[in-house]
Amino acid sequence: QVQLVELGGGSVRAGGSLRLSCAASGRIFSDYTMAWFRQGPGKEREFVAGINWDSGTRGYADSVNGRFTISRDNAVNMVFLQMNTLKTEDTATYYCAADRDRPYSRNLPRDSADYYYWGQGTQVTVSS
Repeated sequence: QVQLVELGGGSVRAGGSLRLSCAASGRIFSDYTMAWFRQGPGKEREFVAGINWDSGTRGYADSVNGRFTISRDNAVNMVFLQMNTLKTEDTATYYCAADRDRPYSRNLPRDSADYYYWGQGTQVTVSS
């Protein structure tokens, strides 16, 4: 059974930091692009950050660029999102996502429709 499990959400004051982890199991994810998306209250799901299979390509939404860092450890099938200088507008449920169809890709899709596997989400709440 394929699973993506997010860990590390929580509540933090503005300006603080959190680190999200995503543990993948049930298949080999090391060959595929993985990404983080988020969905805030009353908003659509949006791309946050992505990383291709060998970490050679990383991309960020403009709203988080310079504050968030995505990384992965293929040896243990995990992806991470380090979030610094958090803002109240970062409050959302954060989802880990994995591509299924394009191994060894250099591209970094930003559309949720390009990702097949999804975690259940972890809540991040940033207070002022």
